[in-house]
Amino acid sequence: MIAIVATLKIRDGTNAEFEAASRAHMANVKANEPGNLGYTFAKSRSDPNTYKVLELYKDDAALTAHREARHQRDFGGKVGPLFAGRPEIELFDAI
Repeated sequence: MIAIVATLKIRDGTNAEFEAASRAHMANVKANEPGNLGYTFAKSRSDPNTYKVLELYKDDAALTAHREARHQRDFGGKVGPLFAGRPEIELFDAI
């Protein structure tokens, strides 16, 4: 299994728009990606403009399918302008 932790920082005042898009995206991932075993956004308690995305994939093929999915590209187009910097993405191998 492959785990991903992504850190996303957004601009002030964009939380409602970001969270609405993120909820819709979580539903799309769960409905359309059988190789995705978990996909959750979490908001920092200490910095309301920082979010973590916690992702778990069955294998490399599932991760590739996620990256190539239309809903992933559409989500990036919606939330990209809300970012306050580049996302930090860490990949892990589950043990």
